[in-house]
Amino acid sequence: MIVVATKMVYKAFGMKLLSEIPFPELHQICGNGNMADVVIEISDLTGLWSKLALRDEKIIYTPELIMFQLHDTAIFCIREGKKITVSPLPEFDVDMVRVYILGTCMGVLLLQRKVLPLHGSAVAINGRAYGFIGDSGTGKSTLAAAFISRGYQLVSDDVLAVSVSHEGIPLITPSYPQQKLWQESLNELGMKADRYRHIYQREHKFAVPVPEDFFTEPLPLAGLFELLVTGNETLEIRRIERLERLRTIYYQTYRKFLISRLALMEWHFKTSANIADRIDMFQLRRPCAGFTAPHLASLILSTINQEEE
Repeated sequence: MIVVATKMVYKAFGMKLLSEIPFPELHQICGNGNMADVVIEISDLTGLWSKLALRDEKIIYTPELIMFQLHDTAIFCIREGKKITVSPLPEFDVDMVRVYILGTCMGVLLLQRKVLPLHGSAVAINGRAYGFIGDSGTGKSTLAAAFISRGYQLVSDDVLAVSVSHEGIPLITPSYPQQKLWQESLNELGMKADRYRHIYQREHKFAVPVPEDFFTEPLPLAGLFELLVTGNETLEIRRIERLERLRTIYYQTYRKFLISRLALMEWHFKTSANIADRIDMFQLRRPCAGFTAPHLASLILSTINQEEE
């Protein structure tokens, strides 16, 4: 059980978070949290879970909230895009809870606030954001790290928060200054794993702070690159056109199974269509063998330069 000494105020995804749980990976800001956008609290949810959950149910959906239980670790409740409540269970572990708050819970909360969460990483290039989206294990974070090694800045890792301005311009709001990288990627990038802490239950995946290489303000989204791993031996790139753009955005929406549950299908379609109409989209196919991130970065930069000519 966490003993809460003081509530901390953090900034992430363009929101002010007032939290009873410490988040060393987030940027702490001054203030008492009176004007917080999101409250993260510890409270007993067992009674509410027993009341709402059917037998063997793992996720509860209502118009106001989404609840889920993580084994014997904790019950989570995300309510109206404004509050995340954590109810510790016997095997509670704060490191594991932080992973789920900043991942699944934040993805749910963004959807509740009608901000599109995409599964990917993004970097700042020439004053605009470019996102790398794809399934787990396709190399999104490693590709972003390859860009950082070349002097570019990280905008977001794991979850991309995409909104549309009043002028219809797609924007990515920065998440927090940290990456999650496998030890193999660290080795290939010349980074020593003993400098970083392990991600919970993933002894070969590490949390890599990048405070000096982090872009802190929203940026217009200029392009998305979908990463696919294939059995081919060469890198391939092709432009994604027309309706396939909508399919790609839908498929790469973080926790997309929630879209219909939250009655957001119409909103998601309109938002995706707006984004797809205003950005470049490409599919990158890379070999399953070998370390291709530097070559992918060069190919992406070349493609961006060609589009800007």
